[in-house]
This record gives sequence, C-alpha cells and structure tokens, in this order.
Amino acid sequence: MKYRHLGRTGIQVSELSFGSWVTFHNQAGVKSAVDMMSAAYDAGVNFFDNAEVYAGGKSESVMGEALKELKWNRGSYLISTKLYWGITEVVNQKNTLNRKYLIEGIAGSLERLQLDYVDLLYCHRPDATTPIEETVWAMHNIIEWGQALYWGTSEWAASEITQAIEFAERHHLHKPVVEQPQYNLFEQGRMNGDYARFYKTYGYGTTIWSPLASGLLTGKYQGGIPKDSRGALKGYEWLSNHLTDEQKLAKVAALEPIAKGLGCSLPQLAIAWCLKNPFVSTVITGASRVEQVHENMKSAAVVDNITPEMMDEMDVIFGMKKAE
Repeated sequence: MKYRHLGRTGIQVSELSFGSWVTFHNQAGVKSAVDMMSAAYDAGVNFFDNAEVYAGGKSESVMGEALKELKWNRGSYLISTKLYWGITEVVNQKNTLNRKYLIEGIAGSLERLQLDYVDLLYCHRPDATTPIEETVWAMHNIIEWGQALYWGTSEWAASEITQAIEFAERHHLHKPVVEQPQYNLFEQGRMNGDYARFYKTYGYGTTIWSPLASGLLTGKYQGGIPKDSRGALKGYEWLSNHLTDEQKLAKVAALEPIAKGLGCSLPQLAIAWCLKNPFVSTVITGASRVEQVHENMKSAAVVDNITPEMMDEMDVIFGMKKAE
C-alpha cells in the first residue's frame, strides 16, 4: 500500500481506503464489519470513512462496535464522519450547517463511534442558508476542543470552498483541507475546470467516493440488477435507471478489452484509473463481503501498468476526448 499526503497537511492516508456507505447496517452487521475492516487494515488501509446520515446513524454505531472489537492502536488509523443531512426531522437539525447542529452533531457521532475524536470531519453538503463564517467558526471550535483534527467539505463548489478558506485565513482559524467529491469514469466534473485550478492553487486534498459508480463499473449489471446487489436494496430504487442505462452499460462493456489486456478485473481498472489522478489523496472503496475487499485492494498494483494510450482510449469511450 502506498500513502499520500492529505492535500498540504502533514497527515498521510492510504491511497485506497474503506467506506461504510450503503453496506454497514443495511448489508453488514458488526461481525461482517470487523472482518472487512480487518481485511482492509491488513492490506495497509489506514483511513475509514463514515457519515452521520448513513443508515440514520446506525452505520456509525456498527463501525464503533467493530473498532471496539478490533482494539487497534488509535494512532494507526484515521476515522472520518460527515454532518449536514441530520437524522431527525427537527428544525435546526436537518439539511444545515448551523453552529447548534454541528456542535450537537459531532457529539452524537462520537458517541456512536465510541471515539474521543474523529480525524476528519466533513460538511457533507454546502448550506446556502447559514453564513459561511458561522460554519467556519463552529468547525474551528470543534477542532480546538479536540473533537476533530481536520475538517473538510463534500460536494461543495470550488468558489464556496475558496470563500471558507479565505475567511478562515483572515481570522486565523482552522481552514478546510480536503474535499470529498464523487469521482469515477462517468462523473469527472469535480476534478476538471475550476476544481482543477482550485486544487492546484490551494493544494486541497480529495478523498473521492463512488469510484465504481455505485457498482455500474464492476460489470455485474450487464445482465440486469442482481438480487444481492445494492441496486436491489429497499430505499435505493433511485439507482435502477442509472444501473440499467444502455448507453452506460455499453461504455462499461468497451472497457473489458482494456482490463483483459492488463490482466485485471473491471473494478480494479476503474479504481486504478481514479488513482492516476494526482489530485486524488485516496479512493474510498466499499464492499459487502471480505472477498470484495481483497479484490479492490489489488487495484493499487494496476496503476503503473495503465499507459497514456490506455488513458486516452478510456477518455474516448467516456466522451472526454474525440477519437482521432
């Protein structure tokens, strides 16, 4: 496993990390979580991602119980969580980044995770209704109180992050250091244009999610939606159109010769492609079985074998470059 600095911070994250979205509680209980996290940790993973909203807080609880059983040295791993959506319908506690919610939210997350602090706390989405200075001050205070060590953003516009950084710098506050955008062969917008210029200017890190486009890039949806997949989960019906889109499935099929030529699987190729981007600090992988963890971890060995010509070919397939 290789490690990359999280932007311009001194902390290093494994280039492949492990996230709990969709799986923890919904597909995996504590025992499965222990097995998968252990497999990832043994492979060199030191960063584990979560969020308050995942399974309505239950994902954090599962991870907390798993960490309790694993008894790892606290300095050997990094935990992140995210706040914004909330887990109740109460006013001031949902879809917000106000001070009251953030301070109460981190307290709840730490209780569920059974931790004294998280290494990284994200603002899960931007909040146009709360002044940015209120959010920045609250995140600064959370760090000062030792409840989080770093903070970041997720799915924020480059201009919004810039505003937060500039306010923090003017007032000598802890500023955000990392963005968590969706990034895969189908979703490349948050790595290009204004974002690319922003990442280069500020040295901002990224912990990217959905490298497999919710499983579409694994190839397992070529014949429909398997009953044991996330596409068949209750509450994830919104994924079905994405997973059965014929044009997208044709692009996935066009990747197969490239993967075959590299001697790797489609998931390994898709994850390795993400790692080729120098702005990526870590790729958050997910799994519902230990075997998938092992499969994903092999992606790191594929990166150096992907040639510029292969990258160009994939750009053509996904419409990022015209065929010559």
